[in-house]
Amino acid sequence: MVSVNLGILHYVLDHIYGAFVHRTKLSTPFFSRGWGGSKLDMLENMVKQLFPEASGQNWPPNIVRPIWKTVWETKSACLREGVFKTPCDERLLSTLSPENHNARVAFLLPKNVPPQKMACVVHLAGTGDHTFERRLRLGGPLVKENIATMVLESPFYGLRRPSMQRGAKLLCVSDLLLLGRVTIEEARCLLHWLEIEEGFGKTGICGLSMGGVHAAMVGSLHPTPIATLPFLSPHSAVVAFCEGVLKHATAWEALREDAAQKVDMTLEQVRERLRSVLSLTDVTRFPIPKNPQAVIFVAATDDGYIPKHSVLELQRAWPGSEVRWVTGGHVSSFLLHNDAFRKAIVDGLDRLQWRESESS
Repeated sequence: MVSVNLGILHYVLDHIYGAFVHRTKLSTPFFSRGWGGSKLDMLENMVKQLFPEASGQNWPPNIVRPIWKTVWETKSACLREGVFKTPCDERLLSTLSPENHNARVAFLLPKNVPPQKMACVVHLAGTGDHTFERRLRLGGPLVKENIATMVLESPFYGLRRPSMQRGAKLLCVSDLLLLGRVTIEEARCLLHWLEIEEGFGKTGICGLSMGGVHAAMVGSLHPTPIATLPFLSPHSAVVAFCEGVLKHATAWEALREDAAQKVDMTLEQVRERLRSVLSLTDVTRFPIPKNPQAVIFVAATDDGYIPKHSVLELQRAWPGSEVRWVTGGHVSSFLLHNDAFRKAIVDGLDRLQWRESESS
């Protein structure tokens, strides 16, 4: 009975937090500027190109060459920050605000260890994660296990946030697809740089919540086995914006008014249209990763943002993958279960062979 009550408490905490953050007048809702017009049409077509029959396209990706500066270093570790031009093609660049033409990364790695004896995991941002700090805290203790951490600043976040955008609340639906597409392109290029240019022995990709969805996509599309580690993440953005707490943070009336410029729609039709657009982010439609045993999902038992069925749907789509459950809701697990996330990173990497042994 106590565990049931605690579960309810975690679930209610998610909704209280969501109500405070998303249902007050403290900030504008998501998509307050509508659908995104012709940008959305173009992005819908581009996202469809990622799906199974085209999973091997655009590989190898463009080479990125970050310009590095050292933030600090000790006898055992070094933190660098780098900037590189986003590797997206001209069609994508034309839709991006100037703030998004350059990407930033933080790179925390052990010293005095050859790259072929190290692993590196690229950490992608969850909703509202504008800085490097939280993900560096997650990856920091892994330096002692010769696991480096690379943190990508998300498009539309941090220094890449468009001037008209407030906080994490994207202005248009098209921005969500654009954020995802650019994140995938940049993460794939960084993994390629780590493997081919730097020679790391193992690589992985992880992310929390929205970052977990993007990590699953990147892991799915990568041509060689990597550790794929989605944490507290759904199988699709539909779940987050149409079923979970974030449905209260969506500007449904603004979407209806924007659509009315072409055709009158009821609010229910608007919701169905958004479901249709966001179904493009359904990771169950992506290919199974090359080593599904190195895919570990960490999910919360009482998540008010991400229902259990969504996590299990992705596990079923990727036979051989593993789901680990932590006790709590979305917010409490995000704060309290870093050790479980780190353990998943270590275990996922342990299920890979070292690249040098593959080539010998």
